[in-house]
Amino acid sequence: MEVPVYNLVGSEIKKVELPKVFQIPIRQDLIKRLFFYQYSHRIQPKGRYPYAGRDVSAEYFGVGLGISRIPRYKTQPLRGMGAVVAMARGGRRPHSPTVEKKIYKRINKKELKLAVASAISSTAKKDLVLSRGHIINDVPYIPLVVDNEVSTISKTSEIRDVLMNLGVWADIERVRNRVKIVGGKAAWRGRRRKLGVGPLIVYLEDKGISMAVRNLPGVEAINVRNLSLIHLAPGGDPGRLTIWVEDTLKPLDERFRDIINRYVMEGVDYES
Repeated sequence: MEVPVYNLVGSEIKKVELPKVFQIPIRQDLIKRLFFYQYSHRIQPKGRYPYAGRDVSAEYFGVGLGISRIPRYKTQPLRGMGAVVAMARGGRRPHSPTVEKKIYKRINKKELKLAVASAISSTAKKDLVLSRGHIINDVPYIPLVVDNEVSTISKTSEIRDVLMNLGVWADIERVRNRVKIVGGKAAWRGRRRKLGVGPLIVYLEDKGISMAVRNLPGVEAINVRNLSLIHLAPGGDPGRLTIWVEDTLKPLDERFRDIINRYVMEGVDYES
């Protein structure tokens, strides 16, 4: 299957053969499950100090004093105040997170490779891209392949003009207009603004493209060798609007050669 390649002004300049990885059948159930498994690798393990709330100078005063049988501080100025037990102010925290909790999910390598290949294939399905909420009314073709010159752009003003010529800017405006302001502990920690997910630009050599898009809301630029479900299927939903730089097409077939040989070339039943 041949797809058009577009230049910086949005004009078709030639056609190239689409890699066979785009023919991999789409397994949304596999993508969904392995996305959360892979996302668990980003979570920082946490737990509590085993003696938190217990490591205090408190003792039980005994009966006959007209007070409850709760350990209390022995010294001033807190003498008589409850401690240690969960019901007391300043006591231990009941049912707190434990350091033994399993957060990191182990993933079968072949299964993950198949899921990533399936997520790449989903970026070429227009109905899946629309179902994620992307605005692609002015996008000339899905999948969108652009000339290698895009990788050399290092200014945001220049990449903005290119994205407007390619019909992608409307999706960035969608992200910009849907910024959510949240409160609570997230705001204290510098996460007050919640952004949606916009287009993904996949390149082979970074000659400035990552610097150009870093201030565009929702836009990401990633090396084709580092592609993962985190980038291709945010939230576990396949079909992210993706812009493929032309020189990334060949490495895709090289990376997923074994998957292509099994599920495309040999015609093996996908469910087997």
